[in-house]
Amino acid sequence: MASVTLDHLTKTYPNGFISVNDVSLHIEDGEFVIFHGPSGCGKSTILRMIGGLEDITSGEIYLGKELLNDILPRDRRLAMAFQNYTLYRHFNAYDNMALGLRLRDLPRTVIDSRVRTAAKFFGITNVLDKKIKSLSEADKQRVALGRAIVCHPKVLLVDEDFARQNDERRMEMLGDILEINEELGITVLYVTNNEQEALGLNKKIVFMKDGKITDIR
Repeated sequence: MASVTLDHLTKTYPNGFISVNDVSLHIEDGEFVIFHGPSGCGKSTILRMIGGLEDITSGEIYLGKELLNDILPRDRRLAMAFQNYTLYRHFNAYDNMALGLRLRDLPRTVIDSRVRTAAKFFGITNVLDKKIKSLSEADKQRVALGRAIVCHPKVLLVDEDFARQNDERRMEMLGDILEINEELGITVLYVTNNEQEALGLNKKIVFMKDGKITDIR
């Protein structure tokens, strides 16, 4: 199961600032859930704790029935799409998408099948042989998303900074992650401070302020 459960999750920084304050939430398998609130409300910190990029001060995070607290980020069945694509500019698109699978020592035929299936899904088959540095920002973003889904994650975490170039590209990215959710059945957690965008997606919204959940619609 790809449900996500936050149980009394808290993040306190060494200077005493409480970024996430006793948050409990259950997200169903296959849901698309939006975390919305002003900058500094704790929404991105929650995603980073789920992904293992931030230590948890207290509380628990579950993926299905599996406790994630002490599991290394690379061993969590999650994919993260944050601002820094971390694409290797001198690799081509194919090798960027295949890298994580090669590190897992998967058979070459499996790697090739997964990369080409993901490329077809995002409509980037024609750029697989091109170096990252020569691609448009739109194609770079799709390569990053493709690299995320080739590992068959149960959950995709998307931070709002992932598509900051322009409004048109942001809408294309939202279309891509909606498609990932609806066609592949991957649970998606998306962070935004844009209220119009959050409401326009017509999905479950978790409203946050000062590290706490204030409403769920």
